[in-house]
Amino acid sequence: MGANNGKHSGSEGKGSSSISSDLSSSTDQTSTKAPKNAAASEDSDLSMRTLSTPSPALILPAKPPLYPYSSPHPHLHPLSPLLPPSAPFNGSSSTSSSSETVAMVHAAAPPFSSTHSRRRAARDHHQGASVPIDLLPDLVFLDVFARLPTDQLCRCARVCRRWYNLAWDPRLWRSIRLTGDVLQVDRALRVLTRRLCQDTPNVCLMLESVVASGCRRLTDRGLHTVAQCCPELRCLEVAGCYNVSNEAVFEVVSRCPNLEHLDVSGCSKVTCISLTREVSLKLSPMHGQQISIRYLDMTDCFALEDEGLHTIAAHCTQLTHLYLRRCARLTDEGLRYLVIYCPGVRELSLSDCRYVSDFGLREIAKLEGRLRYLSVAHCGRITDVGVRYVAKYCSRLRYLNARGCEGLTDHGLEYLAKCCPKLKSLDIGKCPLVSDAGLELLALNCFNLKRLSLKSCESITGRGLQVVAANCYDLQLLNVQDCDAPLEALRFVKRHCKRCVIEHTNPAFF
Repeated sequence: MGANNGKHSGSEGKGSSSISSDLSSSTDQTSTKAPKNAAASEDSDLSMRTLSTPSPALILPAKPPLYPYSSPHPHLHPLSPLLPPSAPFNGSSSTSSSSETVAMVHAAAPPFSSTHSRRRAARDHHQGASVPIDLLPDLVFLDVFARLPTDQLCRCARVCRRWYNLAWDPRLWRSIRLTGDVLQVDRALRVLTRRLCQDTPNVCLMLESVVASGCRRLTDRGLHTVAQCCPELRCLEVAGCYNVSNEAVFEVVSRCPNLEHLDVSGCSKVTCISLTREVSLKLSPMHGQQISIRYLDMTDCFALEDEGLHTIAAHCTQLTHLYLRRCARLTDEGLRYLVIYCPGVRELSLSDCRYVSDFGLREIAKLEGRLRYLSVAHCGRITDVGVRYVAKYCSRLRYLNARGCEGLTDHGLEYLAKCCPKLKSLDIGKCPLVSDAGLELLALNCFNLKRLSLKSCESITGRGLQVVAANCYDLQLLNVQDCDAPLEALRFVKRHCKRCVIEHTNPAFF
C-alpha cells in the first residue's frame, strides 16, 4: 500500500542495508533439523526458502495476537492491514508465509509519501470511497502493533514508510518472542538487537523480556548477544534449548542485574546458576555476590546435583518460586542448603525427585508460614512423618501434591486437616492407604477445598465422597478416576457442588 509511491529514505536505507549485507549470504543455506528432545514441547515443522529480497528468514510466528478474529465492523477489521491481500490472518498461514521476509530488520524503509497519501485518501473519501486505514492516528497503530508477535511486527515494517517508523518504535520492543524448531535464533537475536541499538549504540535499554522456548538451535552465541546488549533484561525463557550451557547462563545473570525470571527447563547442560568468575572477583565481600532471580524453573535439568543446588541457593537468595521437577539426583542434603540461603521460598516443586525423603520435608518445614505451594509427587520415600512436619509448621499451605506417595495414610491427612485449614488444592492420587476415614477428617476441617484428586485411591468409597460434597461447597474439581465411586455418590456430589467438574470412569454417569 503505497510502497512504490516515493523515494527511499537515505538515512534509513543506508543503516538497514548494512545489516542486509551481513545476512544475505546466510539465506541460501538449507536448514537441518536438530535432534529431538523429550523435555521440549512439540514444535511445528516449518520450512524455509530463499527469497529475492535479502532476508535472514529468521523469525517464525509465535502466538496469535490478542485481538479477536471477529470484528463488529467487517469492512474495517482491526488487523486487516497487517496481512498481505492474498493471505488470511490465522495461525495455519504461518507455515507458508513465515519465511517471506518477515524479519525486515535489514531492509530499507519502504518509499512512502505521507502527504501525498493523505491527500489522495481525502480525495477518495470525498468521492465516496471507503475510509482508508491511513487516516487512523499513530496511537491506534501502536496499540494494534503492541499486540502482535515479533515476526508479524517485522512484517508490518515493510508495508510503507509510516508503518516502518511505527513498527520500530522502542515502546513496542520491550519483549522478543521467538519460536520454531528450524529457526536460526542466534542470528535472529543478533539482527534484532543490532536494529534496536541504533538509537542507543550497543545497548537495548527498552528490551526487558526474551522468550525463545522451543528454539532448539539456540546456542551460547545467542545468549551471549542477549547478555552483551540487554542490560535491562528481566525475563529470559529458553525452555527446551538443550544446546545452552552453564557459561552462557552465567554471563546472562552476571550482565543483567535486574533479571528476575529465568526458565531453563529442559536445558540438560545447565547444572548451576552463578556469576562468572570475572564478575565475582570484582564484587566486594559486602555485595554478597547475589543474583536478583526470584523465579527459577530447572525442570528436567537432569545433571543438577546437591552441589549445584547449594551454589544456586547461595547466589539466588531472593528466590520465591523454584521448580526442580525430575531433577533425580537431588537429595535431602541439597534441600538443607536451600532452606538456609532462601528462606523466602513460596512455591517449591520436587516432583519425581526419588531421593527426597521425610528428612528433606523436615528441612522444608523450616520455611514455615511462607510456603504456599509444595509438590512432592512420586517421591516414594515420603510418608506420614514428613507430611506431619510440613502440616505442623507450614500452616498457610494452599497447595499440596503428594500423588504417588504410597506411604501416605489417613494419619497424614489428619495432620493436614487439623493444621492446614486453608488448604485449597490437594492431590493424593495413587495413595492406596488413604480411605474414607481420612477423607472425612479432611472434609470436616478444610471447608475451602476447591480441587481434590483421588485418582486410583482404591480404598475410597461413596461414603467419603458424600461427606466431601456435604462440607466443601466450593469444590470445583473432583478426580475419582479408577475409584470405586458408585453412581449415587457421584450424583450426590453433583447436586451439592453445582460448579464442580467430576472426572470419573463410570460410564453410567453423565
